[in-house]
This record gives sequence, C-alpha cells and structure tokens, in this order.
Amino acid sequence: MAEEEDVAARTEKVLRIQRVFINLLDTYSSRNIGKFLASSVVGASLEEVTEEEEDEDENKPTAPEAPSAKQKESTFQIVGTLSKPESIQPDFATETYKNISRGDLLLRLLECNTIIYNITESPKQAEEAMWAVSALNEEVSHFGKRKVFILVSTVMTWARSKPLDPDDSEVPFTEEDYRRRKNHPNFLDHITAEKTVLKFGKNTKMFATYVVAAGLQYGMEGGILHTFFKLAWLGDIPELPVFGDGTNVIPTIHVLDLAGVIQNIIDQVPKPHYLVAVDESAHTLEDLVKCISRSTGPGKIQKVPKENAFLIKDLTQESIDHLLVDLRMEALFVKENFNIRWAAQSGFVENVNNVLKEYKQSRGLLPIKICILGPPAVGKSSIAEELSKYYRLHHIKMKDVITEAIAKLEAIVTPKDRGEEDEGDEEEEEEENMEDAQELLDGIKKSMEQNAEEDEEKEDEIRGKLFPVDKLILPEFVCGLDASDEFLKQRVINLPESVVAGTHYTQDRFLRALSNYRDINTEDETVYNYFDEIEIHPVHIDVEKLEDAQNRLAIKQLIREIGEPRNYGLTEEEKVELEQKAAEMRLAEEAAQEAAQAQKEAAETAERLARWEEWNKRLEEVKREEKELLEAQSRPLRNYLITHVMPTLVQGLNECCKVRPDDPVDFLAEYLFKNNPETQ
Repeated sequence: MAEEEDVAARTEKVLRIQRVFINLLDTYSSRNIGKFLASSVVGASLEEVTEEEEDEDENKPTAPEAPSAKQKESTFQIVGTLSKPESIQPDFATETYKNISRGDLLLRLLECNTIIYNITESPKQAEEAMWAVSALNEEVSHFGKRKVFILVSTVMTWARSKPLDPDDSEVPFTEEDYRRRKNHPNFLDHITAEKTVLKFGKNTKMFATYVVAAGLQYGMEGGILHTFFKLAWLGDIPELPVFGDGTNVIPTIHVLDLAGVIQNIIDQVPKPHYLVAVDESAHTLEDLVKCISRSTGPGKIQKVPKENAFLIKDLTQESIDHLLVDLRMEALFVKENFNIRWAAQSGFVENVNNVLKEYKQSRGLLPIKICILGPPAVGKSSIAEELSKYYRLHHIKMKDVITEAIAKLEAIVTPKDRGEEDEGDEEEEEEENMEDAQELLDGIKKSMEQNAEEDEEKEDEIRGKLFPVDKLILPEFVCGLDASDEFLKQRVINLPESVVAGTHYTQDRFLRALSNYRDINTEDETVYNYFDEIEIHPVHIDVEKLEDAQNRLAIKQLIREIGEPRNYGLTEEEKVELEQKAAEMRLAEEAAQEAAQAQKEAAETAERLARWEEWNKRLEEVKREEKELLEAQSRPLRNYLITHVMPTLVQGLNECCKVRPDDPVDFLAEYLFKNNPETQ
C-alpha cells in the first residue's frame, strides 16, 4: 500500500502538460528524442507495463506515432533550437528558435519545465549547456515550480577508465562508478559539461540536474551506423570495412530507448543524478559490421587498419572514436528502476530486422524491381545496366555469377598435394567436400549445355503454365522492348567481331534464339499477358522507331515511367560538386553573354565610326566642290570689278578723303555716277 500511495503521490505532482526544451531539434538524436516525447503521455512511465502490453508492443513498429486528439492535452510540448537557419520546424515541435540571443534564450528556458541539452552530436553545444545550467541556477529563487535539467552526454567520457578488476576485463562499469571515469582525450568538453551540470543540482530541490551517458546511438535513420548501412545498401564495395581487429566492445543503445530513459527521468525525478543509458548487449565492432553486411549488404567484411577509417568522408573524428572505443558498461539503475517499452533491449544484432525496417522507412529506401523483356539483341542488358546505375540498384550478371561459382568448385575438386603428416579425418572430410563439389559442378555444366542446345521439349512443358505469384520477387515495373527481325539482324551484323566472339550473337545461335522467342511469344500467349492478369501493365517501347543505337531515348522514357530514385539522395560532397558545376555553367553563360554583348557593341561602334568617317569624307568633298563652283562662278565678276569698278572706286575714295564731305556715302555715290566708265 505504501508503494502504491507513493506512486499516486508522485503522479499527482507530475504536470498534466509539460513544456520541454530540446536543443538542435533538426539533428538525428534530438529530433528522435523530441518526436518520442511529443507522442508520450506525461507520467506514463510511472505505470507498470503489463505482460499483455509488452506482447502488443512486440508486434508494433518501434517508431513513435503521432499523438491522438485525446492525448495532446497530456503530452509533452516540445520547443527548441535549430542548428541551421534554413531548417524547417519539425511537425512535433510547438516552437523553434533560430539565431536567438542568449538573453532571449534564457527567457525561453525559464518558460519550460524540463530543459534537455544533447551534446552527443555537437560538442560545441557543451559550452552553451554549461551557460544554460549556470544561468538557470541564478534564477532558482524565482522558480514557481521545480525545473529539471538533463544533459545527454556520451559514454566516451568513460573511454579511458581503468578496469574495475585488473584480473577480469569483462566486469562492466555502472552508474555507481561515475566518479572513477576517465574521458577520451577528444571528449574533454563533454566531461567538463557533465561535472558542471552535476554541481548545480546539489544545492536546491527546485532545480534537479541529471547527466545521461548514452552509448553509441542507432535506430530510425541510422546514427553513426548509418555509414555502414549506406555502404552495404549501395553495394559499391564487395566487403564492409572493420577497422582494426574488430574485437573492441562498443556500448550501444537504440535512440528511442534513450528517449525512454529521458522520459523516465522527467516523470520520476530519481535520486541518482548520473545515469548510464546502454542496452544489455556487449557487441564488438566486428559483430555490428558483420550483422549489417549479412542483413543488407554483400555478406562479407574485411579487416583494415584503423587509419582507413579516415578515408571514409561520412565518418567524423567523433564517430571514429565511438567505433574504436573498447568499454563494457551496464545500465544497472535504468534496468532495475525504470519502466521502458524497449525497442531493442537485447541490442542491435538481435533486433537487426526491426532496425533495418525502420531505417528503410525513415529514409524512404524502397526497392525498385524492374523486369525488362524482349527479343535477343534488342538492348535488354545495356538498358538494365544503365537503369541500375541511375537507380543505384544491384546489377547482377548471371554469366559472371555462374563463372565465379564454377571457378570456386573447380578449385575444390582440383587434387592438392598432401604431405605425409596429414591426418586421416581431414582427408576423409576433404574427399566428401570434393565429391559434393564435383556433383554440383557436373550439374551446372549439364544445365548450361541443355540451355545452349535450346531444349524445346522442356520449354513445351513450361509453356502454358501459370506459376504462382511470389510477391517477394514480383516486379513493380515491366518494360517490353521490341523491334522487327530485320532490324535486330542488322544490329547484330553491325556488331564488332570482338563483341560477338564467345556470345550467343553468332549467326546460327542468334537466329535460333530469335525464332524461338517469336514462337513462344504469340499473340495469345506471352509473358505480357501474365503480368496483365496480375494487374502489372507493361510499358511497350518500339526500339526501331526511336532510331537510337545507344538506347538513350528508351532509357529516358523508362525513367519517366518509373519515376525518381527511391534511394539515398546526393551526399554533401555531391551536392557541393553539382552546385559548383551549376555555378560554373552560370558564370560561363554570363561570360558568353557579356562577350556577345561586347562584340555586338564593338561592331555597332565600329559601324558608327565607319559611317561617321564616310560622312565626313562626303562633307569635305561637297565643301570642296562648292568652293570650286563658287570660285568658277565668281571669276567673271571679279574680273569685271577689277577692270571697270575698282579703279573708279579707288579714285572716288581718294577724292572723298581730300574733300571730306559731310555725307561721304552720298558724295561717293554721286562721284561714281558722274564718272561711270560706260557713260563716258
């Protein structure tokens, strides 16, 4: 009864609506913690989880669902900052802040019941976390209700801790040993922030501070392990890398289980202020990488020097430090006192199927299965290869697979030199392996011979049967390529001899294969009819009409039909490269436009100058002609004036100067009239 009353009393103390601040809501860890809390009911962790509820949870997806209308009144209200100005506010958040001053940020923190500072992905936030806890501590006297401050740190602050038992390295650390922890050299800011947060929570009941040392986080879109998921999914390398010997033990935790630990701290406000958040596994780096490779990759791993980790662009220094840590930890208090609906309590390897499922859902990684049909030489293989590159799908060539398998089997059945020291049991085991390999090798070669001879009887047996639908391998898109026999024959004839040699494009084999294809695919009975019946309607492309030997137009048409890739987007480096290319193209276009404009203006200027020069030449010519004309016209008049007028005029002027009349003009006129040579 006392325990029930205590739980009831604590439940009453929990606010029905709690405002929770989380920094950097647009980062992996904080985003998933915020989304989890936004869909959780305040005080729910104070209620025991029944066995029936646990069984139900096992069948549900681990990703939190959006809260219903009834739950919204009793869920956590999430507010917080964003790491990038261009980031969009998450749907689950009530408010977000960008480029906010610390004065304004403090006011926002004072409005919240719980403040969560996550420094697992951004070490620069450690300094802000220390400022926040210090600033809040100065305002404790003004708190109306108790506030909780939670610092989400990392187990890397334990990375150099001395073993609890020198004779037994497998003894794990627990929360009780936190005073003995020794940090990794690259995580000095983290342990400084941990000590600062713990210091401010000792002096008052109105301000409770907690530190959560989280293991390597995984789940949802991936965390640090996302790099290995991506390498495995894309299939660009035949083996996933394991740095070093891979025997180092890495403490891990599902990001939603970390969110569950935080939820319990908010609800319960426990006495211990330092908590460890790890699952119950003790997986090594090799265990994790091998599991990813087998689940979604090539199935193989390769141990490489630790330094090779720096060659992978997606891995930061902190990520590499996490992957190389060797540390055994146990979340003893969490396991014994908290009520968590675990997503992966037993660890990553045991829950890889669920982890992979939520990973693909979170990142929108959906497989695209494409079936390309058509007669020989129509371009199926080349188009399939290009589509595989565009959609970043695995392109498997059956011939290469069969050749590799035959080579391996022949290596097994080839007799080996044995020394006299070989034991009898080993010889018997090798002989059994050789017999099995020989039998399989003979079967493969026989099948290949039958396939080359075109076994028509077997095809007649298969023809007409409607096989059951296997949804696992059923294609989503079916493309039918076709062309006339004459076009296909001409295409094969034009192939270089080096390409034809050793293939089924020799004259006899090609014509036989083409004839067999036409016989099988009649109007009433084709593979296309089969897909039509199961509601997968093929896209038909007439390659001959496209008149494109490289099939580029057919590929473009198929891409339009299939849609955008459902795969990883561009990496940051690829985005930068594309932006640089786009910028270079823009600059080149602008430079070309400027050059064209300059050339145009230069041509116009030259034309204007030429026209001006021509006009000036013509003007000078006109002036010269006018001058000559005037001179020619004025010559008789000038001669007349010199001969008949000027002498009399000079005499009249001289006489005027002598007489000095009152009116010189009248005097001169009368003089000229009297002495006119023509009248005399």
